Amino acid sequence: MKKKTSLVLGLMTVFFLVSQLQAVTPKKWEIRSKEDFLKGKFSGVTLSSEGVLSIGPKVDRIDLPAEEFYLSAAFGPGGVIYLGTGHNGKIYRLGEDRKAELFYQATEVDVTCLAVDQKGNLLAGTSPNGKIYKISAKGKGEEFFNPQEKYIWDLKFNSQGNLLAAVGENSGIYEITPAGQGKQIFKTKDNHVLCLKLTPRGDILAGSGGRGLVYKISGSKSSVLFESPYEEIRAIDLDAQGNIYLTTSGQPSKPVAAATSSAASVQTKSEADVSIVVSASQIEVAGSETGSSRASDTKAGQVSGAIFQVRPEGLSRKLWSSSDEMPFSLIFDKSRERIIFATGNQGRLYAVNKNGEYELLTQEIPEQLYALYELNGQFYLLGNNPAFFGRLLPEGNFSGSYLSSVLEAGGVSVWGRISWEADLPAGSTVQIQSRSGNTGEPDETWSDWSPPYARPDEKILSPAGRYLQLKVSLKAQSGQKFPAVQRLLVFYQQLNLEPVIDRLEVLPANQVYLKPPDQEEVILGLDRASNEGTGKKEEGSFFINPKKTERQGFRTVTWEATDGNGDQLNFKVFIRADKDQNWRLIAEELTNKVLSFDTRNYPDGTYLIKVEASDLPANPPGTDRKAEKISRPLVIDNSLPEVKNFTAVKSGAGLEVSFLAEDKYSYIEEVKCLIRPDDWQLVFPVDGLCDSTSENFKFSLNLKTGSDNLLVIRLKDSFGNIGVYQYSF
Repeated sequence: MKKKTSLVLGLMTVFFLVSQLQAVTPKKWEIRSKEDFLKGKFSGVTLSSEGVLSIGPKVDRIDLPAEEFYLSAAFGPGGVIYLGTGHNGKIYRLGEDRKAELFYQATEVDVTCLAVDQKGNLLAGTSPNGKIYKISAKGKGEEFFNPQEKYIWDLKFNSQGNLLAAVGENSGIYEITPAGQGKQIFKTKDNHVLCLKLTPRGDILAGSGGRGLVYKISGSKSSVLFESPYEEIRAIDLDAQGNIYLTTSGQPSKPVAAATSSAASVQTKSEADVSIVVSASQIEVAGSETGSSRASDTKAGQVSGAIFQVRPEGLSRKLWSSSDEMPFSLIFDKSRERIIFATGNQGRLYAVNKNGEYELLTQEIPEQLYALYELNGQFYLLGNNPAFFGRLLPEGNFSGSYLSSVLEAGGVSVWGRISWEADLPAGSTVQIQSRSGNTGEPDETWSDWSPPYARPDEKILSPAGRYLQLKVSLKAQSGQKFPAVQRLLVFYQQLNLEPVIDRLEVLPANQVYLKPPDQEEVILGLDRASNEGTGKKEEGSFFINPKKTERQGFRTVTWEATDGNGDQLNFKVFIRADKDQNWRLIAEELTNKVLSFDTRNYPDGTYLIKVEASDLPANPPGTDRKAEKISRPLVIDNSLPEVKNFTAVKSGAGLEVSFLAEDKYSYIEEVKCLIRPDDWQLVFPVDGLCDSTSENFKFSLNLKTGSDNLLVIRLKDSFGNIGVYQYSF
């Protein structure tokens, strides 16, 4: 009963708000492209390279003991799985029954890599003290090799049965015999060698952290195959044609074209350390004193990276890149000739082909899908935040859901129709629901999810709000034929908001803006036939850089106004005397936010200016909204200052002058006197400062031989009005 009542009230609210809608063209929100869909969240669904949403492959989740992080995995005989942890130094063993048991406890806190030899012994690389352990049975392990390095990043066996270890922070590769005798076979200026891959010919491919290089080591010779624009090479794999695929991550430091030739030498970049990245905040390896990934030097959550292909002839090509997702691991899927790669911080698994066409396979709960492993054509996923281990199955789910990004409507809005395009094989269904609210992140203040919409073009039932979100639920009867959604469409209208006049300013007396003369924009040397298509400047553009000048008796009003709906505005300007109750219209239907008027059409006095803004140009009469703003009091003063109580007494070669200078509304600004042939002479009041409407003057003038007998006094008030007084003596 409660839900029915809420629905009725919601519909009544929508009906009430419709009357307040702006009458401009309704807006639409469309989710159609791959980029549009990727802004949302996926659960059990996939997104094709064409941007089609459908049910995704099933992921068989394997229960793990509660640990903060899992950093490594390896496969032993009989389907045994080993998992190494972070921050606790534990190694777990999962048997065929998938029950986990503690297999070994290392002294170091992070088990960064694992490998299994031909005899079934487990080799574990640890950090931050950089030791390799050999574990032959549960609880039975010993130190196998200590390279005196801080980090062991990767372990691989070569064709001779020797173990290769990629290390940091001094960066290099060690080769270790089955007896535990090791030597360094490669050294680089980078701080870290992060990953290894052996070619069918026995060459070693190594990815570095610091300068982001891919090295090729053939015996005692080494060369650079690829210089990444990013700082770290985290994973490398090969296809049958010898093409190299790699993940790069960190902060982009140099541009790379779509296809470039890789050089054998590189420019040295500033060295830095690399960390195990397992969280949104880029948590460092425990106990690290200096280690921090390039990504960890930036703000939390700022990650980026790319997938590259390097061809045997040396040409490189970027297949995929992102400014907000970091690729951690990849595997070349031989059965489908594609690259599968795992990313963070949205826990997504992608596939990209050799043409750069990519699809989203699945999005899991962990923020990071940290590592990928392959065993007998099956792919295993290792994730963190929270810890996760699973197997990607060939069959699809029977259901899944998609949660769209949040639509920000720009203001409180009423929702119109919802529509979608979908393919529905027999027995499959697609359900669309909506919810709305007034906070950018959905929370308890948002409405409940609406009932599913039965068919496209239904009215959205969610109440008016500033934000809207959609949920798509897909179901199939079998794991073979799935529904597919190509497009989601929502119409909405903002409630018509009142304009806002942010600023109203009256310029000082006599100041105006001059509009430059209209001038046609002419192309120099244009032929006559082409001249017909040229046009004039748009009206109103003059106000971008107006020229300010003075015009006696004029006042200029300027203002700034905005409209929350982006509606076009026009303006009216009114004036009234401070003692009057009625506003008098000066001008209307203004589009420029400036008005100048001649104050000599008004009696002297104190006045107020009112500006009224209206969105009528964008709305039918009766639905428009208005706003107004009143200026501070302004004085209109066109009266001339006067000379009163004038006296002048001639005494020998001098003239003693005194008078009162007076103005009705503004203060006396300047007084000058003139007796030709001399120039104008500035005189000061008795109190020494012109600062009031009434000033007393008393001064003496020297009369030169041949001087005129006419004294001229010129008075100027603060509004620029000039009065003149003459006296003959």
